Amino acid sequence: MTAYDIIVLGSGPGGYVTAIRASQLGFKTAIVEKESLGGVCLNWGCIPTKALLKSAQVFEYLKHAGDYGLTVKEYDKDFDAVVNRSRNVAAGMSKGVQFLMKKNKIDVLSGFGKILAGKKVAVTHENKTEEYQAQHIIIATGARSRELPNLPQDGKKVIGYREAMTLPKQPKKLVVVGSGAIGIEFAYFYNAMGTEVTIVEYLDRIVPIEDEEISKQLERSFKKSGINILTSAEVTAVDTKGKGVKATVKTAKGEQMIEADIVLSAVGIKTNIENIGLEEVGIAVDRDKILVNDFYQTNLPGYYAIGDVTQGQALAHVASAEGILCVEKIAGLHVEPLDYGNVPGCTYCSPEIASVGLTEAQAIEKGYEIKVGKFPFSASGKAQAGGNSDGFVKVIFDAKYGEWLGCHMIGAGVTDMIAEAVLGRKLETTGHEVLKAVHPHPTMSEAVMEAVADAYDEVIHL
Repeated sequence: MTAYDIIVLGSGPGGYVTAIRASQLGFKTAIVEKESLGGVCLNWGCIPTKALLKSAQVFEYLKHAGDYGLTVKEYDKDFDAVVNRSRNVAAGMSKGVQFLMKKNKIDVLSGFGKILAGKKVAVTHENKTEEYQAQHIIIATGARSRELPNLPQDGKKVIGYREAMTLPKQPKKLVVVGSGAIGIEFAYFYNAMGTEVTIVEYLDRIVPIEDEEISKQLERSFKKSGINILTSAEVTAVDTKGKGVKATVKTAKGEQMIEADIVLSAVGIKTNIENIGLEEVGIAVDRDKILVNDFYQTNLPGYYAIGDVTQGQALAHVASAEGILCVEKIAGLHVEPLDYGNVPGCTYCSPEIASVGLTEAQAIEKGYEIKVGKFPFSASGKAQAGGNSDGFVKVIFDAKYGEWLGCHMIGAGVTDMIAEAVLGRKLETTGHEVLKAVHPHPTMSEAVMEAVADAYDEVIHL
């Protein structure tokens, strides 16, 4: 039986990053993967969706070429080519992970992994099972699209995010159920490509985990783009008989029937913890999540879990950070627990959304006396020159000590700007320090400085 120091189950951005860091620290490491290296993120999630969204953005630029003084006589979209480009980008990234596994001398065990007692892992591939021994076993099996009882997915007319990326033909009408990042990104993509899109959100606003002002701005932008939005609404039934699909939607005003070609269910995720040996080995699970301590140890010595299968935010960058922390702790390095309050969230629709820390409502609820600053991109020279003046940067500070409590952005390219706030908060910066850090002009990023200036009544350009 081959023995390793560390075996990682799952090769998503949690698993493969964990394996690489383990190898760097001198551990003999193997990774188990039943499908494609890179997991959902690289193959069916973060990366291929960004490729689709880029195609939609370029298509929108072509539609508005006249706004930039340009004449484009003929242009069209080729839906198959857009999907193929996305798949090629994903395939390239997966090959990149293969290269990293070889470079770091990590053994890739292809097949379905199951943990056994006595720190063993059984890997089944094409009806053959082999067992491996390890000092430490790290579970990073991720999650999949969650199914609601009244919205069963058939993969054809009622689909999850995976099918939404590779539809054989573009739907004329699409209903998106759920307005988290996944639902919002697909709503934007299909609307930009010319599909008639309706978003159905159970709560009273779209992107409900964001600051309320962000939700309002996105709703305005989406409605301007022609997206139909139903909040405080739920799909109670779907009828897939006949040509398309009929969705019964219950709202405060009563029931309505929406006809579409396809319904996309984007109502969250379900962890991949079935049939991987948790019950047999006796690993504690609560509400679909594996219970772990601050350093990702389960209740059984030698068994760990990171990423979507644990309690933290189900985000790729969280899984990577957790995995690195987990193996560094195993290696005996001095590590501090992850600060889940300083994890940025990004949604790559147009306008983009990026945020970190407390919303205004959360800060008030926690009893802070706050200073709030806002700077609209309509007052930004770079945004105006780029033709992207929708949105704003909003900052929240503790009035007493100047602590940066939260930062919320909506606008073009803001997902590439949020790291300033993450780093500033990590370094315990104050509003005055951000204000006195000279930001380059003209950039979108100077809106952060301007928003801080607004919070402290020093704003120049408003």
